[in-house]
Amino acid sequence: MLLDFEQPIAALEGKLQDMKQLATDSQVDVSEAVKALEEKIKNLKKETYANLTRWQRVQLSRHPERPYTLDYIHGITDKFIELHGDRTVGDDNAMVGGFGEVDGRSIMFIGQQKGRNTKQRQMRNFGMANPEGYRKALRLMKMAEKFNKPIVTLIDTPGAFPGLEAEERGQGEAIARNLKEMFMLKVPVICIIIGEGASGGALGIAIGDRVMMLENTWYSVISPESCSSILWRSWNYKEQAAEALKLTARDMLQQQLIDGIIKEPLGGAHTEPEKMMHSLKKKIIKLLDELESVDARERIMQRIDKFSNMGVVLES
Repeated sequence: MLLDFEQPIAALEGKLQDMKQLATDSQVDVSEAVKALEEKIKNLKKETYANLTRWQRVQLSRHPERPYTLDYIHGITDKFIELHGDRTVGDDNAMVGGFGEVDGRSIMFIGQQKGRNTKQRQMRNFGMANPEGYRKALRLMKMAEKFNKPIVTLIDTPGAFPGLEAEERGQGEAIARNLKEMFMLKVPVICIIIGEGASGGALGIAIGDRVMMLENTWYSVISPESCSSILWRSWNYKEQAAEALKLTARDMLQQQLIDGIIKEPLGGAHTEPEKMMHSLKKKIIKLLDELESVDARERIMQRIDKFSNMGVVLES
């Protein structure tokens, strides 16, 4: 799948393939021309992806070939055991989690999971968790705390499920309880936004000692389309809404709402998923080494202070 801003790159890559095919068929030496075109493509890619608008980064975060939570978990861990159910209502397929082994270290992984095709998307509810999904996540966090295992959450959701049945089962209460309980967890907690980070649906598993974002992801109280529909009564102003929301990883770091950005391969995580998984694994191990050296009580106080300082305004 090609996005609008990737069309010029695709056109040059098509010319490159034609040139190589011509060289094969006619045995004409075009190595210099091929080399020059490859350099041109490389420079165009660098320029394009370095200057993406906020809306274009939102588009990249939603790319259908982008790795999802289970892709990262299986790519990072040597062994993974998925755990199911909230022990109250049922098992929410939009929220997944379980123990994974990373270089001999046992970690509790939790995250929202989207689907690749229509059937999977329906089963996973498009990555929008119900209350039982957040309660399952909290159950797994408490289990990790009981066995003194660190927690890594992978966030990728367009929001918590807004259906009537979700509200009837206490969607707001489930998310609010997660926020409260995550502040007090005695084990290290790392939260990583790997795609979309929308509203309370994302925040429900995003209270951690370190909150990181992949380079081409977004994190906001509302999606650009929903913001546009509220302010302009139309989805046609989503690009302006994205600019106004300042929702990219760079914006979040500038506002001190996250702790760091994890660089993606040129073109996005989907272009070189194995490289992206290696980078993510390396970062997780580094952050855990840092956090595990800090006393649990001190770590909790730092976590509380970090979030308490967000949005504070001082008047002279």
